[in-house]
Amino acid sequence: MALGVGDQAPDFELPGTGSAQYRLSSFRGRVVVIVFYPGDNTAVCTRQLNSYNQGLDEFEKLGAQVLAISAQDLDSHEEFSCKHNFGFPLLADTDKSVARQYGVLGPMGFPRRSVFVIDANGRISYAHRALAGLTYRPVEELVSAIQKAAEQ
Repeated sequence: MALGVGDQAPDFELPGTGSAQYRLSSFRGRVVVIVFYPGDNTAVCTRQLNSYNQGLDEFEKLGAQVLAISAQDLDSHEEFSCKHNFGFPLLADTDKSVARQYGVLGPMGFPRRSVFVIDANGRISYAHRALAGLTYRPVEELVSAIQKAAEQ
């Protein structure tokens, strides 16, 4: 059964850019936007993450932390992040265990482009799993979801 709105978000710990370990539970008390994306340096993923980076001030004004997760290794993430100067960490889910926990693996084992907003209490307040990864959720939609999560 796939995780949905109202469910407790599974905790995880993953290595990320900046040589840090990131644990979801360490952000308790803040809204977290978890962005699952298929791959570094791909056209749609690059546009998506650049869009979120350009909207980072809007996320930060609401006290939200963005965490972007894909299956590439840390070296790939570091190169991708430096190239685009992302202001949020890219986390390496190389065994796809976190993608599996969140129900975002497609039929061939590739992570689907998906976004979750986790409220300050660790519950999922917004969930979107794309069937095809050609589009992504706009900043405005996520800001609205963050505002709703902050009200809960």
